[in-house]
Amino acid sequence: MTIQEGLPFPQDAAQDGKQESRALAAAHSRRNVFRTWDPPRERMSKMPWRIQSGLKQHVPDDLALFVEWFDEQPEARERFRWALRDSLDELLDGQRTGRWAYQHLTKTEKTYLGTAVEVNLTKEFAIDNGADLDWSIADSDIDCKFSKDLGGWEIPMEMYLCADHGEREGRANHAAVVTWMNDDTSEWAAGIVRITDARLRWKKERDANGDRVRAYNRDNKRKLSEGAKSEVYWLWGGLQTDLPTNLLRHLDAEARERILTASLPRRASSGQQRLNQLFREVRDRIVGRQTVLTVGQQDDSPKRARDARKHLRPEGIVVLGHQGSHPGVARALGLPVPIKGEWISTRLVPVSSDDARPKFSLDGESWARARGDEPMHPAPDLPDDREIDKPHCPEFGINS
Repeated sequence: MTIQEGLPFPQDAAQDGKQESRALAAAHSRRNVFRTWDPPRERMSKMPWRIQSGLKQHVPDDLALFVEWFDEQPEARERFRWALRDSLDELLDGQRTGRWAYQHLTKTEKTYLGTAVEVNLTKEFAIDNGADLDWSIADSDIDCKFSKDLGGWEIPMEMYLCADHGEREGRANHAAVVTWMNDDTSEWAAGIVRITDARLRWKKERDANGDRVRAYNRDNKRKLSEGAKSEVYWLWGGLQTDLPTNLLRHLDAEARERILTASLPRRASSGQQRLNQLFREVRDRIVGRQTVLTVGQQDDSPKRARDARKHLRPEGIVVLGHQGSHPGVARALGLPVPIKGEWISTRLVPVSSDDARPKFSLDGESWARARGDEPMHPAPDLPDDREIDKPHCPEFGINS
């Protein structure tokens, strides 16, 4: 049998030269048109359960292997919360859609968020497939469940023992990693629980024989009962309040409006104007890649972020990145230091060498972060090239 290396190139396409061109589609495409979205009117999450932070719990013997496994993963908590952040950002797809809130997703996309969380956690921690369930951790099957509502995880019949389920009965009372996040409040949580028939919901009313009735949904799944909350072992002490920040979601509404409409109505396609406004409005705090992509809504949005430096320099604003002298300048000024894919802007003014503020020196001039009432002064052109002399600030550990 001969294995065909490739498919024949369509003759008509070869003649027209259109096979690989997107020109005709792009000329009429609506997918990359700049869009704005209204602020959400409803909450992302319902809170059937309430949990606290800083919980001190005894690790149940039957969950110890799973808990130990997470404890042994390097920086597990940091990686877990960023996997949640990235999962939601992937669905928002701000570069192409302009969306910046969970509430902007379609119903289908909201349903898929749980799958995205599972996929990203699987990749992040290199978790093997289980024999019957999603994952195998410490050589034992365990499932991964996500819900936007704390306590809203839906459990299928295959996860627990129940003779009434017949062929759909699980092989064991399996464990589950239950995850949750609320982008409105920057909260998240992750726990581990052993699923049993008794720990799942039952209807309040009984059947004609007086027997209890299981509370199935249309897919024959059930949620954990309120009483099962005490059976969940919460990783990292329960409620977490540091889901990586969705900057546009938590920005002052008027500031967000100024950013997203900076080029309207005459130049609605100007991502550069929007990014310039972003760095005017959001100063002295890290701006991540997803925010830049969502505001720019262009393929070259990161370049536009870098170009904002020359546009904002006359206003005294510098936009610091991760290269060259920029990290050192950020440290000297007492600012968070951006890493790759991050930026931070601040307004500078020249100061005397005896000014008490954190400062740096460049070409014999000292610079510090401006106070609100100080007049505007053009900012210096900070060197990007590592070979160019760096700013000099011995008291902050920066030397040329």
